[in-house]
Amino acid sequence: MRAAHAISAAWLSTTGDTGAQNYDEFANDAEITDIIRANPASALAVEMPHLTPESLAAGLDFAQSLPMAAERLAAVRAAGKYTRHEDVVVVYRISDSTHTAYGLWAMVDTDQISTSADEPGLVIRNEDVFIEKVRQRAALTAQLGTLLSPVLLMQTGTGKELQDALAELSATLGEPSASDVDPQGRRHEIWPVAGPEAESLLVLASGGDLIVADGNHRSLAAQIGELPRFLAVITTPESVAIQPYHRLVRDMPLPFDMLLAALEGAGSAVTEVDGPAATPASGGTIRLYVAGRHVDVELPDADGTTVDRLDHAVVENLLFRAALDLDPGDKRITYVGGDYPPAWLQGEVDAGRADLAVLIPPVTVEDFIAVNLGRLKMPRKSTWFTPKARAGLVSAQLED
Repeated sequence: MRAAHAISAAWLSTTGDTGAQNYDEFANDAEITDIIRANPASALAVEMPHLTPESLAAGLDFAQSLPMAAERLAAVRAAGKYTRHEDVVVVYRISDSTHTAYGLWAMVDTDQISTSADEPGLVIRNEDVFIEKVRQRAALTAQLGTLLSPVLLMQTGTGKELQDALAELSATLGEPSASDVDPQGRRHEIWPVAGPEAESLLVLASGGDLIVADGNHRSLAAQIGELPRFLAVITTPESVAIQPYHRLVRDMPLPFDMLLAALEGAGSAVTEVDGPAATPASGGTIRLYVAGRHVDVELPDADGTTVDRLDHAVVENLLFRAALDLDPGDKRITYVGGDYPPAWLQGEVDAGRADLAVLIPPVTVEDFIAVNLGRLKMPRKSTWFTPKARAGLVSAQLED
């Protein structure tokens, strides 16, 4: 069964300045507004229309701003910032001075999404989601008739073959259709490919289970919107790494010393350490920071499945639920991805915008793959994959 297909109507950036971080890569909304203000052509202005300066000035919420999103997308297309291609896949290369990653933009069958061991399908979705974000993505797609932001999928069966094919082909295709540089200095380049070469790449991209590395909300939005296919970048284990995914807590319901006592009572070893804030070097230990105090917490061994024993799951169950009486989806918890260094989290606490920083070592790629192939579910916001596919470089216009 082949799950990946060519994009029937693809709009490729011609200028690169339409590229943007995905809407869910930010720790606060003000950063999104600043990017849109500096670059109105950014895909973020379409993906997050309620955070444009115009919508904020008018007091419009997400639903009220949707018509403005459609107007912006039409305007950037009319300005020549996108060109239309039919029945193509898009070769994707992301590079910096130390690493080169590859991917393939394509459409993937929505009915192949599996969320449990008893649900068949080649696309494995693996995290809990925030349902309001899913509804927003579905509403945006319905308004635009276009998918702007891809789901990042990891090919586990023929990943090495796909990696080699993309590397070889990108070296022979000449100048890219567009290129863009992200805030971390990585260059993103795209090339449309059609015909037999595209078919060969699609066979490799469909050669085994596809794990959702980024885009659990977007894939569920495709299901809710009853889309037959969704836009994806299919990458390989060799191309990606997992960075830490930390947490900030505001309005903490328990004094810090009482929290430490609760953790010790549950079997954790608690040790005050010198700063500055840092991610622990290995799994099994987390770092807490509050009001000038740095504390290492050695987590107790957890029973249950492989997932139950992951540090992120122990933090959810032991620190949030048991000690602080907070559901992991509580709005007082902010999930902070790996593009933000520990010093940034410490600064948020020092500035009074958060009470507690929780720094957690990253999940390994091997553990992530094992959990998914076992059809288990990861704790929410536990894997920050890099490099991330950049929104706004390739979009897919939906067929009637």
